[in-house]
Amino acid sequence: MNEQTRAAGGTTARRVVVVGAGMAGVQTAVALREQGFSGEVTLIGAEPHQPYDRPPLSKAVLLGKAEDSAFDVDFEALGIELRLGREVLGVRPGEHELDTAAGAVPYDLLVLATGAEPIRLPGVEGVPGVHLLRTLDDAERLRPVLAEQHDIVVVGAGWIGAEFATAAREAGCAVTVVEAADRPLAGALPAEVAAPMTAWYADSGTTLRTHARVERVEPGTVVLDDGSRISAGAVVVGIGARPATAWLRDSGIELGPRGEVVADDHLRTSAPDVWAVGDCASFPSGRYGERLLVHHWDNALQGPRTVAANILGETPEPYDPVPYFWSEQFGRFVQYAGHHPAADTMVRRGDPAGAAWTVCWLREDRLVALLAVGRPRDLAQGRRLIESGTPMNPALLADPARPLKAATAQGPSDGQGSF
Repeated sequence: MNEQTRAAGGTTARRVVVVGAGMAGVQTAVALREQGFSGEVTLIGAEPHQPYDRPPLSKAVLLGKAEDSAFDVDFEALGIELRLGREVLGVRPGEHELDTAAGAVPYDLLVLATGAEPIRLPGVEGVPGVHLLRTLDDAERLRPVLAEQHDIVVVGAGWIGAEFATAAREAGCAVTVVEAADRPLAGALPAEVAAPMTAWYADSGTTLRTHARVERVEPGTVVLDDGSRISAGAVVVGIGARPATAWLRDSGIELGPRGEVVADDHLRTSAPDVWAVGDCASFPSGRYGERLLVHHWDNALQGPRTVAANILGETPEPYDPVPYFWSEQFGRFVQYAGHHPAADTMVRRGDPAGAAWTVCWLREDRLVALLAVGRPRDLAQGRRLIESGTPMNPALLADPARPLKAATAQGPSDGQGSF
C-alpha cells in the first residue's frame, strides 16, 4: 500500500470520492466516518433523489404503502458532501480525475459503487407502456398502473419478476408472466429445485407461460414468438441486470467478462487508489475457489467495511463473505446463502410441495449453500455452518425435524449449540 493511501486516515485533509449513491456507496461513505476518516468525503449519484434503499421499491413503495425508501443517514452531520443528479462519464486514474456532466472532479482516493443496471428487452425501447423496475422513478411510474388494476405482462420469471407479480396480484391486477426457459428462476437454481415453484404462480392466480419469448409489443398487446397475443395494459421487463460500468471502458481499469470491475480480495482495482464494491465488482473467493459477482443487497452492505478499512491503512481479512439474499414472493419468504455451483451433493429437507422446506448443497460433506423457503431458522444456522466449514452428516441433514446445528458429523454436542 502506498504512502498516499497510508496517510488517508491521518489529520491531513484528503478527498475520497465515492461514485454511486446506492447501498454500497452510502455505506462506504458512512463506514469511512465510523472508522475515523477525517478527510473530505464526496458521494456522487446519478439520480436527483436523496439516496435510497432499493428492496422496498418492489414492495411498499410500489404498492403506495411508503412514499420513498430514503436511507436514515444524516449526511450533513457526518460531513459527507452529496452531489446528486450528476452523471459520471469517465475516469482518468493517471490524473486522479473523474469526468462528469458538470465538469471534472479531482480525487485522491476513489470508490466505484455504481451498482447494476437492468437488461433491456430488445425491440421495445421507447414503446409506450413498457417499464423497468430499478429506480424510484420506475416505481413511481408503475404505482398508478397497479392502482388502476391494469392487465399486466411481466417478462421474466426471475427474482424481480416474481416479486413484481406478487405486488401486482396484491393490487388486484390480472398478471401473466412470460418466461423463455422451461421454469422460473432457470438462471439461478437447478431444475429439480426451481420446478416446484411453478405451482406458486397458479396458487396466487398468476398465469405463467414458459418456453415463451416476446416477439413484439403493440399498444395494449404482447405478441409472442408463436403468434399468440396477450392483453397488456402495461409490460414490466425483469430479465436480469448487468454491472453499470460502460463508462469505465476507456479508463484502463480492468473489467471482467461480465462487464464487472475486477477487484482483488481487498476490493482494490487494477488502478492505484481505486476500489470497487457492490454489484459492479467481482472478487476472488477463497471459500469457493472462484471469482464471484454478487448482485445482492447484503454484499453491498458488507463490502464497504473492507474498503473503508483499506483506505484507512488497515489490513483487514480478505473479503470473502457467504453470499446471502432473500425474496418475498407469492406469500413465501425465500432465503438463500452460499454458492451452490461449488457443490457436488444436494440434500432436501422437507417436501417442496409444502409451505416450508430447505435444500442444502454439500461439498465433501461440508455445507456450501442452502435455499430455505419458510424456514428462517435453517437459514440462520446454515449460514454459520457454511462460514465455519463444519462437516455435516447428510443422513441427519435430510431430517427436517432436526435442527441444522444438530446434523453435523459429530452430532449436537460439537460446540454448535450456541447458534
